[in-house]
Amino acid sequence: GASMTLRHFAELNCQWVDDRDSVETSFKIHRHPLGVVAAITPWNYPIMLAMSKIAPALLAGNTVVAKPSPFTPLTTLAIGELFRDVLPPGVLNVVSGGDDLGKSMTLHPLIRMVTLTGSVETGKAVARSAADDLKRIVLELGGNDPAIVLPDVDPAKVAHDLLWGAFRNCGQICHAIKRLYVHESIATQLIVELKQLTEDITVGNGLDRGTELGPLNNRPQLERVESLVASAKSEGAHIITGGKRRPGPGYFFEPTLIDNIEEGTALVDEEQFGPALPIMRYSDMDDAIARANASHFGLSGSIWSNDHHRAADIAKHLECGSSWINQHGKTHPWAPVGGQKWSGIGYENGKAGLNEYTRIQTVFSAP
Repeated sequence: GASMTLRHFAELNCQWVDDRDSVETSFKIHRHPLGVVAAITPWNYPIMLAMSKIAPALLAGNTVVAKPSPFTPLTTLAIGELFRDVLPPGVLNVVSGGDDLGKSMTLHPLIRMVTLTGSVETGKAVARSAADDLKRIVLELGGNDPAIVLPDVDPAKVAHDLLWGAFRNCGQICHAIKRLYVHESIATQLIVELKQLTEDITVGNGLDRGTELGPLNNRPQLERVESLVASAKSEGAHIITGGKRRPGPGYFFEPTLIDNIEEGTALVDEEQFGPALPIMRYSDMDDAIARANASHFGLSGSIWSNDHHRAADIAKHLECGSSWINQHGKTHPWAPVGGQKWSGIGYENGKAGLNEYTRIQTVFSAP
């Protein structure tokens, strides 16, 4: 993913000056670099998400100070080593530290833009810090992605893609399925298919051949997922399979399916960021859309149906920055990604993402 992102921006045909003429005047629209960009990245995809910020920032003529998550500093520091002999000194700088370092970066007067991928809470803190200096911000924050399954699908055919749309990278993806809405006419059959697939997953060390699902990244995340599942169970939710830590060393949590659960439960309303999927039934499509949209989050969502045209029409009603039909989570460096509501401000990837790293200056000339 990181390599594809670098190649995409390296081959992008950029237009930094746009000429416009009219009877009254002529003008040129120039795009200039902003200056120094602070790029703050999370622990779930530390290399690829760093490249999604570094590549367009450098292409637009900026310099970058990149700060990885304190949970995953080593890979980003290694990127700095790789670039050290390629770029002039000071063009890309990698610094590692905790929250205090991030705050210092957002407050520093030389920083003109802060781009962050992280939690909603961190995004709000960055926005508050950047506001005093009116820095440009791009925030790609959390998601609570709904997937809505229509009654015309064959549960056996969609179960695999639904499951891995939720559990890929152990569910530690902003664009993962976090809530599954299934039409009541096929819910029981789909749950049977999902249960079988979930119980067949090979969980273990990611370095072992055959492992399909590894551990959660860190202890706080393991404890959060465990707490959300335990709370749902105490409120009457039914654990279909999984539901607890795996014995032995490591931050392993069993891949978990939950039903008999509704909105108002923390596992449904909040972003779990782990291998625990709540499944909810619906009977009316308008109700399903309303429930999917009744969230502070608005990152992405998906519609699953044999009727592509109907699915595309429904997808347009989801209040999110990205939507998929019969798939979930696939992205491309050319496709802009951004959230609505609490899921973010601004865009990454594509021309829209590149433009975030520039400022516009319009130069007028007499005819």
